[in-house]
Amino acid sequence: MDRYGPRFLLLAGTCLTALGLLLATLMQEPWQLYATLGFLVGGGTNLMGFSVHSTFLPNWFVRRRGMALGIAFSGAGVGALVILPWLQEIILSAGWRASCLALGAVVFLVLAPLSFFVWHRPEDVGLEPDGQRGQTAAAASARVSNVVDHAWVNVEWTIAKALRTPRFWCIIFGYFCALFAWYAVQVHQTKYLVEIGFSPATSAWALALVSGVGMFGQIGMGALSDRIGREWAWGASCLGSAISCAALLALEGTPTLWLLYVMVLSQGMLGYGMTSLMGPIVMEMFQGKSFGSIFGVVTIAVMAGGAVGPWVTGVIYDETGSYRVAFALSLACCLLASIAIWIAAPRKVRLVQGRVKR
Repeated sequence: MDRYGPRFLLLAGTCLTALGLLLATLMQEPWQLYATLGFLVGGGTNLMGFSVHSTFLPNWFVRRRGMALGIAFSGAGVGALVILPWLQEIILSAGWRASCLALGAVVFLVLAPLSFFVWHRPEDVGLEPDGQRGQTAAAASARVSNVVDHAWVNVEWTIAKALRTPRFWCIIFGYFCALFAWYAVQVHQTKYLVEIGFSPATSAWALALVSGVGMFGQIGMGALSDRIGREWAWGASCLGSAISCAALLALEGTPTLWLLYVMVLSQGMLGYGMTSLMGPIVMEMFQGKSFGSIFGVVTIAVMAGGAVGPWVTGVIYDETGSYRVAFALSLACCLLASIAIWIAAPRKVRLVQGRVKR
């Protein structure tokens, strides 16, 4: 990202994804499944997903950075609501190979051309953050008035320098714990709900509703963070995930619809907001020429948490025959994630626009 910019990565991602989907239609052996849908599609979607957009989008916004990322990431939910039913119809009428062909064509013909309209920084097209043009010296001075720790901000941050700071490791730990809990619940909640007495249809509906509600949660939590601060909004998101874990635990003894609604709403309206906050938190602490590399390292913690959480939850279930311990562990991880970002304290480096004294 720092060397070639987002356009190169997004274009490479779309080409790899489209190639993987198209080659999957020729699949005959198990290894071809891993090579196409696993390696090519998996690698391609990673190059055009959350981590890449979280690296360049924060460059374009300062005043409403959280809301901007929330709107951007809510597109994933919109896409799921539109594309998944369409693919399901294709699968039912023409088979899964036809669905891969159709999706590959959409990726190549729609997403690849859109990649050419992406720039790393607003300065690349003669703009400044928030769409400003040709600011006066006084206006430019006012824009940096959100800086609290000038000594920290004046550092030319690199990966090596960031790795030597406790704040960086607090972010790593906080993101790992947050995604551990998030994906542990996302992956296992449908099976759990069926086990405690809900119908498969209701259980699947609950997971889909979380994604639908999450679109508004991402935008709302991002916008809220621009007003009250990243730590407060992050804490609210972690609280939402913790409430959803607690609701899941309570559902075992009291499998009622109102508790199910509590789980869905807390997870969607609050928990989903984490994605719109991860980029701004890191950007406001380690902004600079090497931000892409630094956020790339942070993303490893995100992916690790997302991978380890469901696995550990599955192991605990296999050993105990119950999700109680696993969901209690996820609840604890939510609290630890909130504490870690409060200790990292992005508010002590830069204030969000809503906290700047005028």
